[in-house]
Amino acid sequence: MGDPLTGQLNAATSLAGRVRETGRGLAATAAKTAVLAGVAGAAGLAYGSWEKNQFGVRHEELAILPEGAEPFRILHLSDIHFIPGQRKKAEWLRSLDDLNPDLVVNTGDNLSHRDAIDPLLDALKPLLNRPGVFVPGSNDYFAPRLKSPLAYFAGPSRQRKEPVALDWPRLRAGFGMSGWVDLTNRNQSLVFNRMRFDFSGMDDPHIERERFTGWPQGIAAGAAPSLRVGVVHAPYQRALDTLTEAGAELILSGHTHGGQVCIPGYGALVSNCDLPTWRARGLHDWESKGHTTPVNVSAGIGTSRFAPYRIACRPEAVMLELTAREG
Repeated sequence: MGDPLTGQLNAATSLAGRVRETGRGLAATAAKTAVLAGVAGAAGLAYGSWEKNQFGVRHEELAILPEGAEPFRILHLSDIHFIPGQRKKAEWLRSLDDLNPDLVVNTGDNLSHRDAIDPLLDALKPLLNRPGVFVPGSNDYFAPRLKSPLAYFAGPSRQRKEPVALDWPRLRAGFGMSGWVDLTNRNQSLVFNRMRFDFSGMDDPHIERERFTGWPQGIAAGAAPSLRVGVVHAPYQRALDTLTEAGAELILSGHTHGGQVCIPGYGALVSNCDLPTWRARGLHDWESKGHTTPVNVSAGIGTSRFAPYRIACRPEAVMLELTAREG
């Protein structure tokens, strides 16, 4: 018989060798996993950087006009987040005039840089020659700040530091001098093709500036048939409830970026407000206290300059074709 002690020592040595080999194998696997994760992350960011420039137009049709009314085309723009030097975006914005809209509705967040006003107005110049209405978003008042994208999963974004002010008065003046109507916490009627549109706009609920001012008053009896349209940047539920309960027949909003980074086959993970994520993009009916209103939430055109990517959520303008209700 062999020495029992020697046998135990040999067994321990063999076990230690196997443990070392297993450790080296696990370390190698972990290293490979880290490399693959890094490659996948880099590929994802590269794809997201590419997708952010794949601009498109979503077309929707709504039969909400009074019987006998002529079709009416609304071009809905939102969340342009313009930065100087974005030539591809500027060229695409100019090309939208070829869609021949009857009205342009801009639901805010036009800027992502303090020097963006002049190039933005230049890019929008063809559309500024058409009738339009607008409301601001928070990124028309304040520049975006660098922060972790993971912060969005903790809830709607908030200003944690003293904000950097943008020259919103100059942008508003540029829109206004072109003829676009400012609907910031105000209402106004406009007539197109013998059809009256009663607008009521709100300042951005995301920074708690919204105030509902009702619908235009003093319309003479027997005046042109009308449509009530609510315009607001961020589709917080309280704003949608207010407009819906007040009798809005259409609401236009943006802010969500459609989730910006989405999972194919699932959709948005965040909406950056209290809107359910499945409503972060598209045309949906909103219900409140027995009233129902179609709401179009635009996925927007741009991104913050500190998060310049989109995944499974391409940038969009929206062309709404309004037609008469069937008798």
